[in-house]
Amino acid sequence: MLTRNEERVLSRALKSLPAGMPALVLDADSTDRTRQIAAECGAAVLRRAWTDFVDARRFALAQVRTPWALMLDADESLDDGLRAALADAPEDCDGYLVSRTTSFCGRPLRMWTGELLLRLFRPQAVVLEAHPAAGGGAALHERWICAGPVGRLSGTLAHESYPTVASYREKYARYTTIEARGRPAARAGLPAILLRCLARFVWLAIVRGAALDGWRGLYVAWYSAMYPAAVARKARKGA
Repeated sequence: MLTRNEERVLSRALKSLPAGMPALVLDADSTDRTRQIAAECGAAVLRRAWTDFVDARRFALAQVRTPWALMLDADESLDDGLRAALADAPEDCDGYLVSRTTSFCGRPLRMWTGELLLRLFRPQAVVLEAHPAAGGGAALHERWICAGPVGRLSGTLAHESYPTVASYREKYARYTTIEARGRPAARAGLPAILLRCLARFVWLAIVRGAALDGWRGLYVAWYSAMYPAAVARKARKGA
């Protein structure tokens, strides 16, 4: 688990793990009680200056000495079903997908329900790649790739990343800036990007059911759809 100033959510994440599971927290110089809370929950804590997401996760995985590794963010937690499935996962796969549901302002969103992510795996069977949502070379939106057989676990990984509109906007601004710094400006492509963004908004609102979640769903659908345009605009300005 990577952390930086996660005292609000860290205890819930660590306490959701199966009893007795060792936990490793790689902390990027938190200034709150993150490291203390991690230690109180029984996690091993390492402190390391922040570089980027890909480098940090690769470093953390290199410290793992157990046959299996579970990647968990500090704002995520396992429900009872996933916790049981994790403990009973067969050994005939090299990795397992989990289903994640993300909430916004206290409610799970339809467009963020059932996202399949590779999170449980044998350390030697995976590689980590950056996968920026708007293209380019930013070390962001990383994903694990497993060469061997991959199964799927039942249960849900609850993602409580956006308790308020302000927290969503802050992360949105930070991530679009990081992505913009990792890609060249594309002046001629901005109108085409905007058209694709509008088409994606319609798809998220109707096909993915964002409109059924009221203002929350439409708000997130709009900003999610406009993400590539926000990155392109910042890249043009030299973010």
